Amino acid sequence: MSLANATRSEATKQFTTSIWWILAIVLVAYVGFTATVLGFVFSAAATGSLPGEGPSLPAEGLSATLYSAATAIGYVFPLLIGTLMVTTEFRHKTLTPTFLATPKRGLVLWAKILVGVVLGLVLGVIGVASSVIPSAAFLAAYGLETDFSSGDTWALFGRMILAFMLWVLVGIGVGALVRNQVGAIVGVLVFTQFLEPVGRAAAGFVDGLSDITRFLPGAASDALVGASLFTTAGAPGMPAQESLAWWIGGLVLLAYAVVLLALGHLFSWRRDVT
Repeated sequence: MSLANATRSEATKQFTTSIWWILAIVLVAYVGFTATVLGFVFSAAATGSLPGEGPSLPAEGLSATLYSAATAIGYVFPLLIGTLMVTTEFRHKTLTPTFLATPKRGLVLWAKILVGVVLGLVLGVIGVASSVIPSAAFLAAYGLETDFSSGDTWALFGRMILAFMLWVLVGIGVGALVRNQVGAIVGVLVFTQFLEPVGRAAAGFVDGLSDITRFLPGAASDALVGASLFTTAGAPGMPAQESLAWWIGGLVLLAYAVVLLALGHLFSWRRDVT
């Protein structure tokens, strides 16, 4: 079987199942709700409209901070999609007929990578729309700049979509390396929702730790995008942390994907499938 046929088969497999669109719906709800709340609070704070003596925020750069919510909090969804693309096949043992039809296992992995890029593109567009629409609505309602006329804003959207695509590839690498679906999902959630956030928060108070944490995948993703709720808004009293250049962040995130895919192919993908 050629790569084109393997990719067509993989695309049919992914887009005729419910996993991707269920996660897409949750992505819209999660990112949309967060963007709505933050859009209201941040816009009100930037215009001094919060009741009482609420905190104030500078209006400059506020649109990018709000728009970046899709990647800052939603990157776990493409990561899970990529992981499930592989671990679901191990769990339901559908890889056996796949490998029988396509004995060259590298072709199967490449097909997943190509389809994963498409899925990342789709989720990226959905995620960007989910954060931009409510955020822009509140910015406009409070008389703040939406910055849609700026090329930098559209470049930001492009980098956000690229980040989604790279996260899917990272997830495919995780799934290829860790065959057990429960173990892979738990590992992804523990790392992204607990270990890395704690490490990045601690880096604001421990000298030299930020030199390490800025190379973590989530930090690299934020650097690639160029804006983040966590690095731009920041917590009061938390020291500012220097991030990587956007292109270096992209290369670091790509390196995570390449390394995980290579390790998965070497140590797991070529093993026997029962």
